[in-house]
Formats: sequence, C-alpha cells, structure tokens
Amino acid sequence: MYVCGMTIYDLCHIGHARMMMAFDVVQRWLRSSGLQVRYVRNITDIDDKIIKRALERGISIRQLTDEMLQAMYADTDALGIERPSVEPRATEYVPQMLSLIAQLKDRGLAYQVPGGDVNYSVRKFVGYGKLSGKSLDELRAGERVAVDDGKEDPLDFVLWKSAKPDEPEDAKWDSDALGYGFGVGRPGWHIECSAMSCQTLGETFDIHGGGADLQFPHHENEIAQSEGASGKPLARWWMHNGFVRVDNEKMSKSLGNFFTIRTVLESYDAETVRFFLLRTHYRSALNYSDAHLNDARAALKRLYTALQWQPAVPALVPLDWNEPFAARFRAAMDEDFGTPEAIAVLFDLASELNRSKTPQHAALLRALGGCLGLLQQDPQAYLQAGAAMSEATIQALIDERSAAKARKDFARADALRQELLAAGIVLKDSAGVTHWEVVQK
Repeated sequence: MYVCGMTIYDLCHIGHARMMMAFDVVQRWLRSSGLQVRYVRNITDIDDKIIKRALERGISIRQLTDEMLQAMYADTDALGIERPSVEPRATEYVPQMLSLIAQLKDRGLAYQVPGGDVNYSVRKFVGYGKLSGKSLDELRAGERVAVDDGKEDPLDFVLWKSAKPDEPEDAKWDSDALGYGFGVGRPGWHIECSAMSCQTLGETFDIHGGGADLQFPHHENEIAQSEGASGKPLARWWMHNGFVRVDNEKMSKSLGNFFTIRTVLESYDAETVRFFLLRTHYRSALNYSDAHLNDARAALKRLYTALQWQPAVPALVPLDWNEPFAARFRAAMDEDFGTPEAIAVLFDLASELNRSKTPQHAALLRALGGCLGLLQQDPQAYLQAGAAMSEATIQALIDERSAAKARKDFARADALRQELLAAGIVLKDSAGVTHWEVVQK
C-alpha cells in the first residue's frame, strides 16, 4: 500500500490526521485479517512552500523539514497512528526520478522546453483522466500545475523544474552531473510519488491511497507517468478519504480555517480525537466542531466505563471470529473498512458487558477495540485522568464518606459526594465498591 503523505513545511492539522488515521486503520485491519502488509507513506521534503518557509526563517531546507518531520511524529504518535513500514523522503530519490523522466522522454511522452523545464505531454498518454472520470476537453490545469508559454498544451505538467536564479542552492540538483542532461533544477511534485512507489513497491502494487483532493491532478498524473513508463497498471485499487469540513468548507491552510493536531490535543485527550475521526466512514466528509468532539469524548467514556467494573484489565486474547459480536465486527470492517458500523458493534458489546459483567466479554471488547487502536488503556486510569485533586485526597474523602454511611450519617455522606463533585469528581457505587472518575477530561 502506497499513501501520499505530508508536505512538511508546517504543523499537521486535523485534516492531515484524518488522512493518516484512515490508512492507519486500513493497514491495521488488513493485518488483523492475517495479511502481510508493506505500507509506504512518503514525505515530500522539497516543494515551493518548503523553499519559501525555509527562506522566511533563514534556515536550510533540511533543517526545516527535519524539524517538521519530528513535529509530525509527535502528533501522530500521540494519536496512535502507527508509522509506515517504509517512509521515503523525496530528496533521497532524485536519481530515480531523473531515470523515470528519461524513460518518459525516450517514449515520446515528455519534452524539454529549450533551456527550461521538462514537461509531460498529457495528450500523448491514452487514457488520461480514467481515474477522475474527466475528459481532456473538460480538464483545466490543476493545483501545482503552472501554465506558461513553454508548454505545448496548458494541461501538460512539469516533471523537472529548471532552477531559478533566486532559489537556494539546497533546492537544486545538477541532472547533468547525474548523467541526464536536463540541467540544474528539481523534480516536480507528481514525479516524486511515481518514482518512490516504484522503488519501494514495484511497478504494480495493491492499494494506492490519499486524500480526495489528490485524485486530480496528482493521482491522475501519477498514473500517466508510471503507466506511461512501464506499460503496466500502477495500482489495483485506489482509495481516497473524505475532507474534514468547518462550516461546510474544506479544512485547509490556504483557507485559514484549520486546527493543528497539537492545538486540539490541548483540549481533548488523544484517544477521544482518534475516536472522533473513526466514527465517520473514511470516504465521507467529516464535520469538525467542539460539539462533535465532546460527544465523542462522552461516547468513548461509556465504553471505558463498561470495562471499569472488571476486577482487572483483561489480557488481550486471540479473536474467535465465529463469536457473534466478532463476526458482526468483521463483516462491518470487511465492507470497505466500515468503522461506524464496527464501532456500533462495540457499543452493543459494551451493553452486553454491563449486563453480564463477564471477563470474556471484557476481553473481547478490548480485542475488537484494539483492531481500531482503541480501548487499550487501563479503564480506571483513563477515567481518572486529569483529576484536580490527588488520588490520595480523593480516596481519603471516599473512605470518610463510607464511614459516614456506615454510621448512618447520610447528610455527611451526601456533603462529601457534593464536595467531590464540585471538584469534578463523580462517584459510582456498585456491589459495595465505590469507583470515581473525572466528570470532564
């Protein structure tokens, strides 16, 4: 599986998290289903925006991209997004990109503007538009496809960008020195993914994924490049996740309506954010709001509360997919990674656990949740996180309340409950045992 990853010039926002989360679940489920998965997610570390930001900050491109890559890891690790098997950086594959450009030129699919860029001749590739369903007559130059007088057709896109005098030296490669003769410059965005996917997975692989906004022109151009060079299908299946929307507009840095992952994590715990992202099917648009996050937090809390009454956190056990709840969960996930339906099964199982109080149901709830990267924390620790009082103080007040109840001083017992509630601590009594949890996390 190859997934188009981040262009690392700034902090990742929730829209980026949604993409990475969607394919994290895909690879988790494929592995849970017994398949071996080689998951490649690239890093774009050379780009107009990267060059601009590095110049603004007065640092090298590598300094900027290394910094932003570590920031991305901090955010994705917090959300439980597993790192891919391979994570190629574009700048480390420039020779392979040049080789691919040379193949396309030899096949008559690319041409060089005298003394300038090397472009792809879109109209010479039979089948251009087959992924997006667009005809050549309907198409217009898309994002990052600059139209200039040197192109034979406005739809042609750049493979090798000739260096500009004002660009920093670390944004340039001498293709002549590498034996290709295209001059000093840097690769275009689209050729990067064609070269990296071919080098890491071969000329044809199973799944290619990315955000819905990449279907055209980026993925359409990848097909034209890769299949134009190899004559083989690039990917057997294409998957695109839906946008995160704010006030019915796509969340994006260009619109200025984005929320960075780390800003959201200042107000919500990481598992709540993960749960929020997984409650909507990966192909559907996801509406971002505090109300939706608050609802996700309350819902996740109900699942952990069902697990809280077990005498100990049950160990994960091998799943029996013939068990009725497990079979329903599997059917949901096998139907295009249907996380909303799978999560509904978790709630049905939690209801059964609340009735049965059996360790088997608790272990099953945790095991199925683990397929989605959920419910792996100690329930009591999760429910008690963020308390304003120390655990010792809370326990002392609970013990005093128990003593008051024992001597039938119910007024004092109620007063102690209210004192704790005022501090954001709610008490729950069951079978002679008192548990406590934080009202809001």
